Amino acid sequence: MKLQPSALRTILGQPSWRLATTGIEAYITALGGHLGPVTFAAQGKKISPFSVAPWHSEPRDPATPNVLRVLRGDFFCCPFGGNAKPFGKEKHPVHGESANQPWKLEALQNAAAESAIHLSLQTKVRPGRIDKLIWLYRGHPAIYDRHIISGMRGLMDVGHHAMLKFPDEIASGIISTSPFVHGQVYPGQFEDAAAGGYSILKRGAFFDNLQKVPQMDGGIADLSRYPARRGYEDLVMLQADPNLPFAWTAVSFPKQRYVWFALKNPRILRGTIFWLSNGGRHYAPWSSRHVGVLGLEEVTSYFHDGLAESAARNPLNKLGFSTAFKLDAKHPLRVNYIMACLPTPAGFDGVKRIEPDDAGESVTLISHSGKRAKARVDLAFLV
Repeated sequence: MKLQPSALRTILGQPSWRLATTGIEAYITALGGHLGPVTFAAQGKKISPFSVAPWHSEPRDPATPNVLRVLRGDFFCCPFGGNAKPFGKEKHPVHGESANQPWKLEALQNAAAESAIHLSLQTKVRPGRIDKLIWLYRGHPAIYDRHIISGMRGLMDVGHHAMLKFPDEIASGIISTSPFVHGQVYPGQFEDAAAGGYSILKRGAFFDNLQKVPQMDGGIADLSRYPARRGYEDLVMLQADPNLPFAWTAVSFPKQRYVWFALKNPRILRGTIFWLSNGGRHYAPWSSRHVGVLGLEEVTSYFHDGLAESAARNPLNKLGFSTAFKLDAKHPLRVNYIMACLPTPAGFDGVKRIEPDDAGESVTLISHSGKRAKARVDLAFLV
């Protein structure tokens, strides 16, 4: 990769680098390294699936964390979570320095066939380095995202924080995942009504079907359809089957005729957090206007609490689900992640399964109705 002239341009309030190739245009913010907005173009369609916070260009209280100032698309968290509780002598910001601090441009290459960006961050709360590498390839409707954590030692939870903005129609998107072995609503208090935040799902409830999740009022929520439950904020977590060759999360939009999906190695990123944000926060900067947003966050963590809770004994790791890595300064940790978006044929509803070809160079998404959509994707990237 060569370092090209790369003047930052302000996109939706944030100085950002542009990364583009035939079919995809993406922006990465200098502050926090947030990936977004992103536009996928194919078959005459232009699709921009990611959310950007509605306050992106507004003046903010100086005390607002940078992660909230920028809040868009997808960003890498090291450590993942609120981090309200210190971990030993370490006091990390919300979702870590990786989501809040300025990144350094190491290299940038924009070309029709292949584009790539390399950013780096020297962390201070726990001294070390994180390298962010993102690739786009012509003919691949996918973003290849790699983070390399080096020079650190000790326990650490990590994750990606992708956020989708749904069309305004109720239940416009159909959500599905690869098989999971454990599902649970966040057991703590996710929102506090006294502070202007509201939740509806039953705290700590277990489930094995997205369509049958208990609510506080005795009702049953269907988390496979969204937007839903306007006026509430909720959080649930799934644990992927670690025996799968790859795990996936998908959202299809039958009326708009496209599907977004993400692929991961379930032995690296063990869990998937659903953050259902539909106007349930009345306090600033949310002010009831963050609606129809779904966070699909691929993590190894204890829910969204932070490093202290993820590194400690907790209900999830007691069940055998890893919630943190033990980093070794001499052996960097690589976290690979793929996000993709493509048009779908008429009649394509929710994704039932994703099948790789024999060579691992493409996947076919098969809907419940039997309709198919094929995408070039290099599955070897996840190893």
